[in-house]
Amino acid sequence: MMLANHGFMGGFMWIFWVAVIVGIIFLVKWAMQIQPSCERSELNYLEILKKRYARGEIERDEYEQKSKDLLS
Repeated sequence: MMLANHGFMGGFMWIFWVAVIVGIIFLVKWAMQIQPSCERSELNYLEILKKRYARGEIERDEYEQKSKDLLS
């Protein structure tokens, strides 16, 4: 009787630790998605700059200067 009970509890311990490890993996993946990489943020700034130029909010000279500044 005691041996059967120990096997049952041991199974739950394995399930517990697997759940903890899976939770940590999901937490790390989630945290990596929150922090934008420099490359991604540079692309976002360039897209905003292109849209502003397309709407006529900035002139060509200003667009070229700002895009050069962002890429350097």
